[in-house]
Amino acid sequence: MFLVALGALLAGAGNPGDVPPPSATGAQEVTVVGVFSDPRGQHGVLLEGKRDKRRFLMMIGPAEATAIAVPLENITPPRPLTHDLFLTLFGRLKVVVTKVVITDLRNNTYYATVYLTAGGSAMELDSRPSDAIALAIRAKVPVFAEDRVFEKSERVPGGPGAPGERI
Repeated sequence: MFLVALGALLAGAGNPGDVPPPSATGAQEVTVVGVFSDPRGQHGVLLEGKRDKRRFLMMIGPAEATAIAVPLENITPPRPLTHDLFLTLFGRLKVVVTKVVITDLRNNTYYATVYLTAGGSAMELDSRPSDAIALAIRAKVPVFAEDRVFEKSERVPGGPGAPGERI
């Protein structure tokens, strides 16, 4: 697994104040910039809005980091990982992942929804964002984040623009 040092990424990230406010509101598609670790072994996934280039970092565990990094790095594991298994099962059941949305940040916990279709019917599943992102990358579907997630992430202690240590 290729984990990149977060310091190198954040060095070029700039201040959130340098980005003009968004001209539209609502969910925006995000790019999964990468999975990162710091010297203490903490992991995070960095997401950037396609509309306004705002970024936020979600802290995740090492297994979740691997689940996201493997498809980002185009690595094929010798045996299917859990998210690969789910997509195989979905395919056999004629269930299609259409998108994922990171919906909220409450009490330092991110929330997400996986959107599916099966037999012409739409379904929504509550999900951990790391699982939703891992599925979306494998299924090659868009990841979105609600504007409130960007706004709340900027106010998290140790978040962008805040003093103190952060990865």
